[in-house]
This record gives sequence, structure tokens and C-alpha cells, in this order.
Amino acid sequence: MTRHRLLCLGGARSGKSRYAQQRAEAAEGAPVFIATAQPFDDEMRARIACHRADRDERWHCIEAPLDLAPAIDALSGQGKIVLVDCLTLWLSNLLLAGRSIEAEAINLTQAVARFDGTIILVANEVGWGIVPDNALARQFRDDAGRLNQAVAAACDEVTLIVAGLPLRLK
Repeated sequence: MTRHRLLCLGGARSGKSRYAQQRAEAAEGAPVFIATAQPFDDEMRARIACHRADRDERWHCIEAPLDLAPAIDALSGQGKIVLVDCLTLWLSNLLLAGRSIEAEAINLTQAVARFDGTIILVANEVGWGIVPDNALARQFRDDAGRLNQAVAAACDEVTLIVAGLPLRLK
């Protein structure tokens, strides 16, 4: 089986999810969407509905707002094209749940590294803006940067999406 790991990074509304979905749909295999978002409010419910509407009947969806590494491991070796959207929401979920970010990041990067097949991961690049004015936001920014670095190291390809345009970094 072909092994390929792709990380798609970008800012808000950069086109990273669209790019990742197009890459998944162009690959051979049944596409599986691993969703990390949780519908806590009307705005997030609307975002989730838009993402669902963008995917056709080929897609199978698995919700993994916290236990992402086990969800990835369960699909390894099955010939599926796995799209995880998004690591940044997953990180938020972990912070709110009081989970160990370091331990979860290690589990995730190990699952990505050993994944047998094609996996595409989406994450926000949040470290280019101003320094947040509160400790939780600074922790989130720093944790997201470290997570992106670790996942990028485990991936074969890393693409930055800016204004809908892909720039291959690795």
C-alpha cells in the first residue's frame, strides 16, 4: 500500500480545507473524513453543515473531537484516504477537556508516522499574528505551533495555503 502523509497549513479562510478535500478526492481509495469540530453553538453548527454539504456520497465521516490518534490507527491499512479536519480545533478540544497536550501530541504524531495509507491533515497557522493578551490564548498559540511542527516532521509533504494558493514547503 502506498504511504503518504500530507499536512495542509493556512490561516482562517485560506482555502486549506478545500485544497485538502480536492487532494483526497483525487487520490485512489474511499475517502474518510475525521471531524474534530464540536457543534457547541449555532455558528459552529452552520460551519459543520457547510463542510458536510461540500462532501458527496463517497465520503464516510467519523467524529473524533478528542480521541484522534485511535481513530487514525483504526483506519490504517484499510486503503482509505483519510482527511483530518482540523488539528487546531482538536487542540482546542483538548485544552477545554484538560487533557495533556504533550501526551496527546505524541500519540497523534506516532499515529500519523505509522499510518499505512494516505492521510491528509489540516491545521491553522496561528502564530503570525499579534501576541495574544491573555495566558490561555498565548498557551493555545504556542501549543498549536509546537503541534504543527511535530506533525510536519512526521509528514512526507507540507503545503501552506495562502489566498487559496498552495505553496509546497516540504
